Amino acid sequence: MTMLKTRIKEYRGKENMKQSELAALIGVRRETIVHLENGRYNPSLKMAMDIAKVFHTTVEELFEFTD
Repeated sequence: MTMLKTRIKEYRGKENMKQSELAALIGVRRETIVHLENGRYNPSLKMAMDIAKVFHTTVEELFEFTD
């Protein structure tokens, strides 16, 4: 089964950013960030792009599909 792997937690750590801070920046609840980081939620393209913008990186750098 193909799964979406995310590096959001890693990038948050580099910026010393809390889940709630990221959530506020992109306009979602903290729980959404928790689910993203735990692989229980796949973001919309817009959400993925918004998160990438926050960290000044690309969607491809933050998200990767694995088998």
